[in-house]
Amino acid sequence: MSLVQLAGVSKVYRSLKGSDYVAVRDFSLDIREGEFFCLLGTSGCGKTTVLNMVAGFEQASAGSITIAGRPIVGPAADRGVVFQGDDSLYGWLTALGNVEFGLRMRGVAAAERRQKAEHYLKLVGLAGQDHKHPSELSGGMKQRIQIARVLANEPRMLLMDEPFAALDAHTRADMQHELKRICASTGATVLFITHDIDEAIILADRIGVMHAGPASRLKGTVAVDLSEPERERTHDRFVGVYRQVHEMIRDEVAISLKRAH
Repeated sequence: MSLVQLAGVSKVYRSLKGSDYVAVRDFSLDIREGEFFCLLGTSGCGKTTVLNMVAGFEQASAGSITIAGRPIVGPAADRGVVFQGDDSLYGWLTALGNVEFGLRMRGVAAAERRQKAEHYLKLVGLAGQDHKHPSELSGGMKQRIQIARVLANEPRMLLMDEPFAALDAHTRADMQHELKRICASTGATVLFITHDIDEAIILADRIGVMHAGPASRLKGTVAVDLSEPERERTHDRFVGVYRQVHEMIRDEVAISLKRAH
């Protein structure tokens, strides 16, 4: 059953000088309840624009976007966003205070929000770190706090815009496996933006590949029907999916590079 549906969506950015920029055109996609969907594409193809429209941060210029059959008209508690950097964390708050923040804004009682915050800090592997401030934590730990803060609000969907891009390779691999574990335990639906084919195969139930921008749309999708052992980069089945995705995106990379020169 589909949770989110984008049907014939276009996004045009109006210029004060009169030259409009069409970021996406006629973009259609269904994301199933409980699905981990990775949206993959070259730089400037409109991946983040799609995520921002699903988040409700931006309105579509044409077409429709719905969640559970209801039109998306703005941000709401049923969608939680995890950003790429850690700028959204409040440096003056502890890890616990950051996770509690959204609950406090919603008027949740102190005892309940502390219980929930501690539960989700434990879920992301930060039990015992609740008293520390962001400046005392590593990049990976800060990302875990962001994920815990979003999960504490118990959204139906997580929207993640290249959240591990700034991490070193080892920490990034750890976070990918942690995210898989967290999503398996919560049953959350995920839209995850990336430009990394390996990351998409490690994480996704299904991968969507976008055409090169501007005026981009969905080129196609690839099902990732792999067991956990098969998601190791050296496994033959992993390599098979990689080739399939790479073949889809190779021409788009060439088009993107040509347009850049």
